[in-house]
Amino acid sequence: MWDNWKLIVLPFLSGLLAQSIKVIISCFTEHRVNFRRFVEMGGMPSSHTAAASALSTLVWLKEGYESTIFAVTLFFSFIVMYEAAGLRRAAGRQAQVLNQILEEFHRSGKIERIKLRELLGHTPLEVFMGGVLGFFFGLAFY
Repeated sequence: MWDNWKLIVLPFLSGLLAQSIKVIISCFTEHRVNFRRFVEMGGMPSSHTAAASALSTLVWLKEGYESTIFAVTLFFSFIVMYEAAGLRRAAGRQAQVLNQILEEFHRSGKIERIKLRELLGHTPLEVFMGGVLGFFFGLAFY
């Protein structure tokens, strides 16, 4: 029975591990424990990529690299990686520009202070490290 469940549980745990690593990294970069990093998007490593990569790895090990289901999971893993590094990162850059505009309006007294979340996506390195984490997590626990 575990053989069937591990395709659901292990990718989820891989994502949780990635989020936990973000908290550990924040201890060094922020010089304090920031538990909010556990539920925030963005940062090193990409938990979405780690989960998708772990799932692809597990399906590859269970079904083989020539199986249709492996091709499907690999394809969707690449979509997740593209979205994490491309689209969400672009949205984060747009939020930075909007925050500058909103700050100018706030200084002129036209609006209350509003700050949009800027860390939405990932750098290519963060996505790559999420992929590596998920791959080795899948290998280790298969």
